[in-house]
Order: sequence, then structure tokens, then C-alpha cells
Amino acid sequence: MQSGSKKQIDVVRLKADLAAAAVELLSAHCAADRVRLRYTVREIVTFAEPASLKKTIASVQALHRFFSQIEAHIETADDSSR
Repeated sequence: MQSGSKKQIDVVRLKADLAAAAVELLSAHCAADRVRLRYTVREIVTFAEPASLKKTIASVQALHRFFSQIEAHIETADDSSR
């Protein structure tokens, strides 16, 4: 019984963590849109700190890989349920 209740607690925590991450990602998306709409790519590359841009790009690429893996599993699950 203990392991069953622990599993339930983990699922609740997972859902809460995903909800919090979704809010933070939406905020990051809005911030990126503000920059995108205000400045050209040329202005960003010319005036931004290269190290900061590289760190930001690395973070975005890591997020893309992570969510692409999740998407692939969702698509696989959808295909197998048909």
C-alpha cells in the first residue's frame, strides 16, 4: 500500500511541476516575442553579448530536444491506440 500511495504523490508532484514549467515557459516565450518584435536579428547579433546569446541558444536547443522526445512518445502512443 505504501508504494501505491507514493506513486500517487509522485504523479501529483509531476502534474504540479509540469503546470509550473508551462507558466515559466509561457513567460519566456512572451519575453522572446518582445525582443523579436522590437529588434531585428542583425541588431541582436550586433549588439547583444555573444556569451549570453550562446547560453540562451543552448538552453532553447535543450528544451527543444526534451520536448521533441516527449512529442515523439505521444505520437507513438497515439499511433498504437488507433
